[in-house]
Amino acid sequence: MQYKYVALSVTTVGTLMAGVDARIVLVGLPTIAYELHADIADVIWVSQAYLFASTLGLLLIGRSTDLFGRVKIYNYGFMVFTIGSAFAALSYTPLELIASRMVQGLGAAMLIANSAAILTDATPPDELGKILGMNSIAYRIGSIMGLTLSGVILSFTDWRALFYINIPIGIFGTVWAHYRLKDISTRDSYRGIDWVGFFSFAGGLGLVLLAITYLSFGLSSYDAGFLMLALGLILIVFFARYEITRDKLAATTKRLPLLDMKLFKIKEFTGGTIAQTLNAVAWSGILIMVSFYLQVIVGDTPLQTGLHLLALDATFIVVGPISGRLSDKYGSRGFAMTGLGISSLAFFLFAFINQNTGVNTVLIALAVLGVGTGLWVSPNISSVMGSVPANRRGIASGLRITMSNIGDTASFGLAILIMTLVIPYNQLNNLVQSYAANTQGLVGKGEFIAGFQLAALVLAVINSFAVIPASLSKRRPRVSSVDIEGVSSREVKS
Repeated sequence: MQYKYVALSVTTVGTLMAGVDARIVLVGLPTIAYELHADIADVIWVSQAYLFASTLGLLLIGRSTDLFGRVKIYNYGFMVFTIGSAFAALSYTPLELIASRMVQGLGAAMLIANSAAILTDATPPDELGKILGMNSIAYRIGSIMGLTLSGVILSFTDWRALFYINIPIGIFGTVWAHYRLKDISTRDSYRGIDWVGFFSFAGGLGLVLLAITYLSFGLSSYDAGFLMLALGLILIVFFARYEITRDKLAATTKRLPLLDMKLFKIKEFTGGTIAQTLNAVAWSGILIMVSFYLQVIVGDTPLQTGLHLLALDATFIVVGPISGRLSDKYGSRGFAMTGLGISSLAFFLFAFINQNTGVNTVLIALAVLGVGTGLWVSPNISSVMGSVPANRRGIASGLRITMSNIGDTASFGLAILIMTLVIPYNQLNNLVQSYAANTQGLVGKGEFIAGFQLAALVLAVINSFAVIPASLSKRRPRVSSVDIEGVSSREVKS
């Protein structure tokens, strides 16, 4: 078997497992809230903690793989993820579960940051879109399995089994990766890790996410929320300025910044990364809102909710591989822009859903969103990863996914924050917990719908803006073999 297919098979196991756990808790959040006596902020952080930890680790791990090798860190990622899954299954308080999800997120970062880079190293340029598309499909299949398995598991057993299922997959993946993968990456000649950049980035992002959570609580938490937001933004600005300064001195100090600023001189990388971030802000928020809508308003069981959400992922699985193959032949730009436009249409459809809307209308909107997402994801990844030098693919992969995770992580809190502009936080919290407890006579459904519509409209506008940077994709994605100094002279001029 050619090594590109060996690498694809092994990395697909990792992305499949990461996809399962990224979505498996969404359908079960009302049940987890009831069983652990958690409020809406706690259960949102059960989802956010996974993405938050993987976001913080991605740039650091991406840089480490360029220095120490991608395969070694990929193998450790399976072990960390499996340990985190076991801790999550044994949790008895919301705080324990959130902490365990952060361990899982760190393991997921070690897997995901390496997958695209390992595949890009092993794959010829003219097949890159197809191979990356197949790998990205695995993540969506994992999402399907997570959404459906969540409903099935909660119909027959305890929520802890949501995490037990990861353990055998993790053990298998650890053994298989150890024996099948080989490190053929180009090592970086610049040594050292930017710890100042890492901690300023981690602190800034953490404070911004906490600020969004506190601002959702209402007037009583506005002072703390705005203070955290201000401090977080100050740290992020410091991080950006520090990285620019460190980047300018890299040639003499031999110490590269955590965020490789020269990558942003490549327009395909910059445009694709910005578009992906904006799309992530909209995409994850709408998914958790639809899950709540189906259970709280429509009255779906967890199993029914998981089955209904398959409309999104099933259409993605059909369209995604076709789009990846065609983008190798015709280029990425048209597919990326068209896909984002179709996705925005789906978001606007959600903005018109009300209490009397039939489930079929929701399924149509989900299917349209799946088509749009399938059209643009694989061509965008191919354009972004194919534009960077070989010795920077680790940090580029980590940065690309970090920006996407920032969007995903902020999206959950942003969606709830927008909804609480219409429905008070306590009322939203009672709706979710009362559903899980099968309490009759729920109130506030009208306010929930109004908040849902407002959030969907805002997310639709955000996703529409992603079309602009997506237009920077090249007609023919390329793989550059020059070193980082060559980026400023060759890539920028093109």
